Amino acid sequence: MVRTTRLLAAWAAAGLLAITLPVTGARADDPVPRVDLRVLVVDDGGPATEAIGAELTAAGTPYTTVRLADSGRPRIDEAFLSDTLDGRPHARFQGVVLPNDNPFGEGSPEMAALAGYEKRFGIRQVDAYTYARPAVGLKAAKEEGWSGVLDGKNAEVTAAGAAGPFGYLRKNVPFEDNDPEVNESYGYLSAPLDKQNYGASFTTFLDAPVPGGSGRGSLIGQYTHDGRSELVVTFVANQYQTQFRLVSRGIVEWLTQGVHLGASRDYFGVHVDDLFASDDRWDSKRKCTPGDVDCPGNPSPDAPPIRMTPDDAQYAKDWSKSHNLPIDFAYNGVGSEEYRAAHGGARDPLLDRFVADQQSFRWLNHTYTHAFLGCQQDLSTVPWKCSTDLLGRVRWVGGAKITDEIARNLAWAAAQGLRVEADELVTGEHSGLRTLPQQPDDNPELAPSLTRTGVKWIASDTSREPQQRKVGPALTVSRFPMNVYYNVGKAVEQTDEYNWLYTRKADGGSGICENSKVTTCLKAPLDVRNGYASYIAPLEARIALSHVLANDPRPHFMHQSNLAEERIGYTILEKVLADHGALFADNTPLVNLRMRDIGTELAKRAAWNAAVTAGKVTAYRVGTAVTVTAPAGTDAPLTLPTGTTQVKNGTSETFGSPYAGRRSGWALPAAGESAAVFALPAGGTPAAPHARGTAARVQAPAPALPVPYGAGHRVPLGAGKTAGKTAER
Repeated sequence: MVRTTRLLAAWAAAGLLAITLPVTGARADDPVPRVDLRVLVVDDGGPATEAIGAELTAAGTPYTTVRLADSGRPRIDEAFLSDTLDGRPHARFQGVVLPNDNPFGEGSPEMAALAGYEKRFGIRQVDAYTYARPAVGLKAAKEEGWSGVLDGKNAEVTAAGAAGPFGYLRKNVPFEDNDPEVNESYGYLSAPLDKQNYGASFTTFLDAPVPGGSGRGSLIGQYTHDGRSELVVTFVANQYQTQFRLVSRGIVEWLTQGVHLGASRDYFGVHVDDLFASDDRWDSKRKCTPGDVDCPGNPSPDAPPIRMTPDDAQYAKDWSKSHNLPIDFAYNGVGSEEYRAAHGGARDPLLDRFVADQQSFRWLNHTYTHAFLGCQQDLSTVPWKCSTDLLGRVRWVGGAKITDEIARNLAWAAAQGLRVEADELVTGEHSGLRTLPQQPDDNPELAPSLTRTGVKWIASDTSREPQQRKVGPALTVSRFPMNVYYNVGKAVEQTDEYNWLYTRKADGGSGICENSKVTTCLKAPLDVRNGYASYIAPLEARIALSHVLANDPRPHFMHQSNLAEERIGYTILEKVLADHGALFADNTPLVNLRMRDIGTELAKRAAWNAAVTAGKVTAYRVGTAVTVTAPAGTDAPLTLPTGTTQVKNGTSETFGSPYAGRRSGWALPAAGESAAVFALPAGGTPAAPHARGTAARVQAPAPALPVPYGAGHRVPLGAGKTAGKTAER
């Protein structure tokens, strides 16, 4: 279950050998260099460099990859790294990511060129995963430390880490242990050398107790030596693991010295569908939902449909306020009208309660009746299929019907005094949009209806369409389905349906999990009495938190039934909030956006990434000035030190908003200017290049490093992790 990144070298000898570089520091009279805001990633094909690349990609930070295994790759030499531009020294990269402290061969001129470059321009280097040894300022783990599997262990941010690049974390950094039968992490714990080389120092940022000893060993630390700085990471992780997601922001901030393109936040939004409607209930005896195409017959009289009550609405208001998390309710007006009809025309108390408290929530048009707006469904087969005419052409729900569903729901809300934004829409079951496998294309009547009703943002499902796209005048906003079902209001019901879906036929389940490539069977059915609280809710919270930690603004959704009766949906939400609060400092709160703002964020990212990919972005720093040029109308994401201002037509404006100890945001040039220009505060400016006078040394290559199976391959969190099964209504 272990692979190596390259052939084993003699680790003991490696720590003793070094290459001494010529003295190439900056001259006192050299012009201030230009440093491009781009990172160099030297990739060995392992998970550690891939993980850092994924973090840069998600944030929108440009980088160049050099893959060591590519025979035609560029040689890393002085000409590749720098030149002279407009009479001043020009550094093409603001930071360097290596697989380890020296991934090149013995006596490599490439490593020598990198070391000289870093010294000359004050560029930092991240060793993505390396062995603890004297060459990186640590005692040899083999002799005076520890090495092994870190699954389930807790690391801690040190005082230096909190005062430095990891000040956004509260303290603990837990290592995942998703499967006790799989090794998911590996690392080296060792203390800094008692006596460093002359002028060298090691500062630990993240450490953990040494098993079997009384001390603590470094997992991430800064090794400053020979006019250079390295961030020494002595554990391996992949881009999905919690331990990496927690420290990835700090790694990038350290590498770029807090000045870089790209931005990252922890987003969490919750949509609750079907408000005012009643959701059919799961039948635990028939193992289906009466009313569905695959469940003939009527609901049992003792199992009525599920609908929120005024008390549930009051609870939602109080909960939202106390947890500082606005809920977006997607409503269907017909549900309230059906209540009135069933109660002799009496007012709907649930509607009255929500109208009175409407400022406590956000509102989304979910269409009037929740009708299916795609093809006309042929329900004579299971699963359903699209109806066709005599010529085999698909029969579509007409544009008049779609327009009426959208417009009527808005008119109904206005008549009740409920204020709704008309440009946001969630169709029933995300219908109208393509629905595989039955409906591979959008309903052609959908886009014209969106135009007629002024819709600019339409919800989609990440399990079907993760990427944003245009639908007529609108852009999609993809939503994560939470694995708590529309047809349950009680924990026992949820667990029973979960068991049906995720257990083998031999265990009384449907057996779906045995045939699908995207689900995992439970090893045994969950106890319906406590399975929700002990397994389902914690698992769903972990999945949701993994999205939060990935700088992903896309919202999650559940249904009004989950906030009724036993209110089981809150259990998951509270776990996400509590876990995030325990991991992150107060300067890194959850960010909750409404649907249109999420859509705008996704659209800006797409435009920015396209510009970067096309090579149409230029960004650099000269001293305390940062200049960014992009195609007209393309917003640029930046993260800069507190105190940074944007210079617009000779005046200065505070840039961005505070987050995680920096300021970040989107920026455009001022009117009439072709570039966005920023002034860094003196105290937040990256360090000047090192002066001449001290030769830089390059240590011999590190030994080959073990990569356990769970770090090289993604280990599922549990049953249903990727199924995205929501039993949508």
